[in-house]
Amino acid sequence: MHGTETPSPWIVRFAGLVSPGGTVLDLACGRGRHLRWFAGRGHPVLGVDRDADVLASLQAIGETLQADIENGPWPLAGRQFAGVIVTNYLWRPLFPRIVEAVAPGGVLLHETFAQGNETVGKPSRPDFLLAPGELLRAYAGLRVVAYEEGFVEGPPRFVQRIAAVRETPAAIPPRYML
Repeated sequence: MHGTETPSPWIVRFAGLVSPGGTVLDLACGRGRHLRWFAGRGHPVLGVDRDADVLASLQAIGETLQADIENGPWPLAGRQFAGVIVTNYLWRPLFPRIVEAVAPGGVLLHETFAQGNETVGKPSRPDFLLAPGELLRAYAGLRVVAYEEGFVEGPPRFVQRIAAVRETPAAIPPRYML
């Protein structure tokens, strides 16, 4: 069934950075593979997408919000989340909004296509492909725990991936498990 595909290994690897029971935002959630995965681990979830039909199938899993985040007003003003997940989606004007949505102590996990992908498939338009190091620059206000950029197989694609946290002052250094 569509939407039950295996979650991204990057998301799974760093999901432990999200505080237990913390609410997770899946931005441009599509059919909800990560929404389902986090909900299955006891996290309250919010899926945001512009496709109302897709969201209808996710309402039993958690909160859903139909919104055109590229052309409409930002629908999450003032809301913050323990985890913000963005996969296979890129709309550069949202980078500051995405950062604002990460709660103190929260984590951002973003994975999407990068330059070079035009040689192996879609997306191939430069507007939808990250420049080298672009996620690092976009999320410079967060502490980067892990970052990768390069080529992966199965299916073949060029990607950038970041796991970053909004740090809070602490007497003991936080332990970001790798």
